[in-house]
Parts: sequence; C-alpha cells; structure tokens
Amino acid sequence: MRTAPTILHLDMDAFFAQAEQASKPSLRGKAVVVGGLGPRGVVATASYEARVFGVHSAMPMAQARRLAPNAAYLTPRGGFYRSISEQVMGLLRELSPLVEPLSLDEAFVDLEAGGAAWDSASARLAGERLRADIRAVTGLTGSVGLAASKMLAKIASEQAKPNGLVLIEPGTERALLAPMSVRTLPGIGPATGDHLRRAGITTVEEIVEAGEDELVRLLGKAHGHGVYAMALARDDRPVVAEREAKSVSVEDTYDVDIHDRLRIGMEVQRLADRCVRRLRGAGLSGRTIVLKVRRYDFSTLTRSETLRGPTDDVAVVREAAARLLEGVDTTGGVRLLGVGVSGLADYTQEDLFALAAQAEAEALEGAGVDDGAEGSEGEGDVPPGVRDAEVAERRWHPGHDVRHAEYGPGWVQGSGLGRVTVRFETPWSEPGRVRTFRVDDPDLEVGEPLPLVRPEVEPGAASVGGVCG
Repeated sequence: MRTAPTILHLDMDAFFAQAEQASKPSLRGKAVVVGGLGPRGVVATASYEARVFGVHSAMPMAQARRLAPNAAYLTPRGGFYRSISEQVMGLLRELSPLVEPLSLDEAFVDLEAGGAAWDSASARLAGERLRADIRAVTGLTGSVGLAASKMLAKIASEQAKPNGLVLIEPGTERALLAPMSVRTLPGIGPATGDHLRRAGITTVEEIVEAGEDELVRLLGKAHGHGVYAMALARDDRPVVAEREAKSVSVEDTYDVDIHDRLRIGMEVQRLADRCVRRLRGAGLSGRTIVLKVRRYDFSTLTRSETLRGPTDDVAVVREAAARLLEGVDTTGGVRLLGVGVSGLADYTQEDLFALAAQAEAEALEGAGVDDGAEGSEGEGDVPPGVRDAEVAERRWHPGHDVRHAEYGPGWVQGSGLGRVTVRFETPWSEPGRVRTFRVDDPDLEVGEPLPLVRPEVEPGAASVGGVCG
C-alpha cells in the first residue's frame, strides 16, 4: 500500500436531486425525490432534505411518498445528468490519466500518476482545488476522500458528505477502521453482515480479533482472506482507467402487467431499437442477444442467442429478440421486459437475414402498424385516435424542460385531465410563476436543459432567460 494519500475518490452529493435543485430555484432547500413515478417506481436519488424523512435510494416510490408527501417528485433527465457527468470527468482527467469512473457521479483518481500529488499537503490541495473547479464549472458540490488505498478513499468521501473533504493519513487506518461496522468493508452486504453478526462479529476490530482462519471458516477461502485483508487496511487494488463494458442493455418495468401477446412483442421490438441505439452510441457491436422477462409472479427468465458474428444492425437484434420471446410463456402477464447485447466487439459483421427482417418492419410501417419507435413508448397497441390524446398528455413528464413562445423556458410541475402545469424559471433566475395550459397548446413545446452555470454574456448581447416575475 502507498505511503501517501494520493488516491482520490469523488462522490457528487445527491447528484440527480442536487442537479434538479440547481436548475429549479423554487426547489432549492426543499425535499426533492428523483425516480420512477409509477406504482412500481423506485427512488433513484433523494435530496438531503428528503433524507431527513427517511427517503433513500432504491426505496419503492410509494413508500417515499408516504414518508415525504410534500416533497417534489420528478422523473430523471438522463441526458442532462450525463452532460454534467462529462464535465466532472473532464476535470478529473485534467488531474491524472488514471481515472476510474464507477458511475455518472463517482470515480477514483490516481493523483500520483498525474503528478498532481505526492504527499498529504499536495493531495489536500489537489482535492480542494477539484471541489472548487467542480462548483465553478457545474454549479454543484461533490465530496472528496483522500487515502493511500481505494477502499479508504471511498470511506473518507462518505465521511466527508455533504460537500466536504476528508484525508486519512497513512498509519492511522487501523485505528480508524476498528470501531466501524463490518458493512463498511467492500464485499460485505446485508447477507454477509447478518452471517457475521450471528457469529458475534459486528465491527472491523472484531474481524481482526476473530482471526483469518475463522473468517475463512465463516465466509469461505477467497472471501474470508479478502475480508480479513480489508479489515487490516490492506488494499492494493490499482486505479484502472478503462473499465471494459461487458454488455449493453435496456429494460422497462410496467405500471400494469402486460397480458396481450402482441403488445409484449411490440415492447420487445421497441427495446431492441433502444438497445441498438445505445450500442451504436458506444461504437460497439455484439454477438449474443439477451431477452429478460419478469413475469406477474416476480419470476425472472433470461434467454439468449449467439449470432455468427458481432452486429449492430437493429433488424438483426429485433429478429433474434423475437425468436427468443417465442420460447417464453407469458401467460398471466409480464411486469418487466429487457433486451441486451453481450459478447461486445468494436466491429460488425453483416448478417444476411437482416434484409428480410428490415423488409418486414417496413411492410408493417407501410400498413400503419406502429413499431414502438422513440416517443411512443409503451403504446404500440393503442388505437391511433386514443393514442394522440394520451401521448399529448404523457409527454409532459414532471421535472422535464419545456419552452413557451411567450413565457420562455420552464419545467413541468405536473399534468393530467388534459392540462399541464409549468413553472417558468431558469437556473439563474428567482423562483418563477406557475401557469397552466392545455396539453396541446401550440405555444408549448418540449425544451432543452439550460446550463446550471450562467454563460458569460458579451457586452451588448441580450441576456438569456424566461419571464419569471
């Protein structure tokens, strides 16, 4: 292990919720919950104000609403969060070539590899400078942990939350870890934690006292050795710059179980389209097509088919997914569907039956059969007359951006009964006014997210912003 705290762990504070608060002045300082809003939705992120009520990530949204009924509940804006993440990751790569992203809002950085730090003083300076740069560029805050290993740097960033920095001096690790819960160590989840608790082991110090042989007896050879080493603060895992993707997949959970076989098939086709778009966006192709089906009774089935060569052809993936679906019994209904591609490569191989599948898709389109394209998710079997009204209402997702011809940019507070309520404000304005429109108001359209930090306006140029008085 290193002799200097030159491994940095950054974790953005309540990332999705913080981004929403920063973009919506009326929500600053208030409880905000981001996630799926349907009956089966789960919490993706809760602001610190919402956590006071017991709301946390991965909690069923229905439970969150009971705990914090007055919170603002918003649907995620994935593209918006990714754009902020790219800015943050760019700042990290300015510090070092060795940056290991763990998610959109979390990453390890090897400061020593970039010459950004070599001792405690320089590491602290680099961490403080990073936090200031993130605030200046994105308007958001992140917590930083610094230590001589990845495990301890992550523990330090957790202690630093929110909006802080904690540095663990080399030589103090054992004393720091001793009183902590065994769940603090990587690889100890709820089940392993309960197993250790039943053996009378609840703290890291008690792991050390139990000894390596006892840990191996309790957890098995590989896991026992690993946990014991972590308890002794031994962690030599390097920061890995490139984490190779193993698969690309998309899935949807439905508010109401789908029973109609035609509808299920159209959903699978739509998911195949989305999966291929994501695959192509990453510049990849794959050989193995995977179908995931979770049935009404929560049983989950996975089926796969391996092609002759890697592909990123949507018709090929569609046809393979359809074949896989044929072998799945959906009697009783399904609550989740997913399509994925694995066996990834950075090249493609044309497949002959793609032409036939494409011709079939074009024939369906010419006959007026909707194939579940982007923008009509989950509505493939709805009669056209009904769909137009439903889509017009459903496109106004709570929290998403809109723009009005007269009032300028704003965001959706809610919609229903043919109406949509919008608050007109920008990240740089005062809290804005609320107005209600018909869902088909021609002056109201879907908008693009505005930057959280106001762009510099050149002298003489008009300022940007909506009417928020």
